[in-house]
Amino acid sequence: MEREKLFRLLRLGIEKGASDIHFQVGYLPLYRFHGELVELRYKTLTSQDTEAIAQILLEGEGDEVSSSFNELDLAYELPGEGRFRVNISRQRRFFNIVLRVIPLQIRSFEDLNLPTSIREFAKLRRGYVLVTGATGMGKSTTLATLIEAVNCSRKAKIVTIEDPIEFVFTHDKSIITQREIGTDTASFPDALRAAVRQDPDVIMVGEMRDLDTVDTSLKAAETGHLVFSSIHTSDVASTINRLVAFFPPEEQLGVRARLAENLKGVVCLRLLPTKKQTGRVPAVEIMQSTRSIQECIKDPSRTGEITEYIARGRSELMQTFDQHLLDLVEANKVSVETALVAASNPTDFRTKLALEGGNPDSVDEPGVSADPIEIDSDVRF
Repeated sequence: MEREKLFRLLRLGIEKGASDIHFQVGYLPLYRFHGELVELRYKTLTSQDTEAIAQILLEGEGDEVSSSFNELDLAYELPGEGRFRVNISRQRRFFNIVLRVIPLQIRSFEDLNLPTSIREFAKLRRGYVLVTGATGMGKSTTLATLIEAVNCSRKAKIVTIEDPIEFVFTHDKSIITQREIGTDTASFPDALRAAVRQDPDVIMVGEMRDLDTVDTSLKAAETGHLVFSSIHTSDVASTINRLVAFFPPEEQLGVRARLAENLKGVVCLRLLPTKKQTGRVPAVEIMQSTRSIQECIKDPSRTGEITEYIARGRSELMQTFDQHLLDLVEANKVSVETALVAASNPTDFRTKLALEGGNPDSVDEPGVSADPIEIDSDVRF
């Protein structure tokens, strides 16, 4: 495939608002809109097509398509138009390519429909803050918005460690250093150990993947830095359990004490289809550290109580998923049906909805989808 033809396909994803673009042998190009895959009315891709795409994306990375790698993550940019997080893998000897579309502009909390109380985490001077959720739920976007909130509000030294670099920041009040795994540093733990000697105020770690990364990031928080990161967990309680589970059993009580002391907040994300099926809106669980929650983190038998304390803490800018789902239903942003599917406890959610004056037994008719997204293209192989 010629370079300009690929660029047209990538521009199409940016212009139409796709979140992901898929190129796979034997399929039409696929674009993900609001969580759903849509085919481009185009020519089925051949192995020569995907190999040419991989070659173009790998230019400047020091890798040739003939290299022995089986999977590779990198970032790619159309200057002035958009960036992409790229994964190239092999399947049945052919190249399979998925690109996550990354906007050039970092959006605000309001633009993302996130509770503005999340902004409070950007005001912290030390501690550990995690953004959690499944793949594609907006963790990286939320982290970028938090970093930008620091950047725009105070003079600080910010170091980001990413694999690969996604959002590119422009210096405002802060000075920002962005380091990429594989290009600028060997690993998250190596970069974290180096970062604490670079006079940072804020460190952003793309993802908590292993014991060394969790341990080193906790040490960074313990030494007076503000550390932001993400992890693939569904809610606050499972986040605590997952972090602790990285460590050997004999160390886990000590790790709980460290988390209780340093974990200042957790933001959990679930993207849901809007009632009109024209987009997605985040349902968000937010935990702020309190003395009661610290005690629950320390004691393994009380971790399950954390959700109760979050539910009681709305005056302290906390909320559970189910509380936010109720808000979204009352604001007519999501349907009752969607909220029930997403609720952590559907039975309790029905009861709360009834108490609020809703009619949980009259589940909304499934929303009529907007007209299918037409992504015809004049691009030709």
